[in-house]
Amino acid sequence: MSSSHDPDHSKWLVKTSKFLSLVLRHDPGKLGLTLDSAGWVDVPVLLAALAARGRPLSRAQLDRIVAENNKRRFAFDPTGTRIRASQGHTVEVDLGYEDSEPPAVLFHGTHPAALAAIWREGLRPMQRHAVHLSPDSETATRVGARRGRPVLLAVDAAAMSADGHRFRVSANGVWLTDSVPPHYLAQRPG
Repeated sequence: MSSSHDPDHSKWLVKTSKFLSLVLRHDPGKLGLTLDSAGWVDVPVLLAALAARGRPLSRAQLDRIVAENNKRRFAFDPTGTRIRASQGHTVEVDLGYEDSEPPAVLFHGTHPAALAAIWREGLRPMQRHAVHLSPDSETATRVGARRGRPVLLAVDAAAMSADGHRFRVSANGVWLTDSVPPHYLAQRPG
């Protein structure tokens, strides 16, 4: 594996991280894995499954992927013997995140084609188990830009919380809620 400043290393890191996201968030069966009810899998089991499917990865490489992933998509348990995706699952898991009081305003980045449905129905989790919100406009804008020109939405999280909506914060700082009704949303210049 190359240095972390090497473009080949960066490509490898992104490609491997995306594959691990696929497996740990959406399709553990792709490697013949079963996640526990909280989304964890034993590290040796993951590494063996990767090797058996022609994608060998050392523990040191896995440690670097977890440490260097700029979105902090993965987390080890306190013992370092299990790994899971921090959020974004389409498979049923209970990540065990406690309810938390959100900041007054959270943000959501999206694309213009989604706005009509958002103003009509609000933000829904779609294939995920929760709506993902960002604590700052820069992160939300980056997320929204994945599909072209981003649209930035501000979420009145203080009003939602006061009205009884629950929020949780993931291990990588993404705020999660079941849905955001349209009256809590405002478009911000992006």
